[in-house]
Amino acid sequence: MENPNQLSPLTLAFLGDAVFELLVRERLVKKANRQSKKLHAESIKLVNAVSQSAAVEKILPLLTEDEAAAYRRGKNAKVEHIPKGATVMQYNMATGLEALFGWLYLKGETSRINELFEAIVSE
Repeated sequence: MENPNQLSPLTLAFLGDAVFELLVRERLVKKANRQSKKLHAESIKLVNAVSQSAAVEKILPLLTEDEAAAYRRGKNAKVEHIPKGATVMQYNMATGLEALFGWLYLKGETSRINELFEAIVSE
């Protein structure tokens, strides 16, 4: 795919979900060697709509105009199902974050992905 802007925002979010989860898992593994059960429990604290919507709040001011447009496309996409424990707004924001990460990944902008992820996880 030459232009990620031609993909649907939900397709971008599908890929971005995997990118985001991989970053979370990599960070957890690098922090300490733990049982996979404990790693999974830690990862689901960060890879869910509520946490991802909070992450959006941290990075929105850092986004370029094009990045913000990719985020909005994902946020405004019509989704079929909202998981329990999240509001519609939280789920939409999380979908926007995932679409942004998918968009950046397809553009080959891994350093930007890492920069935004660090902004999310920094205290």
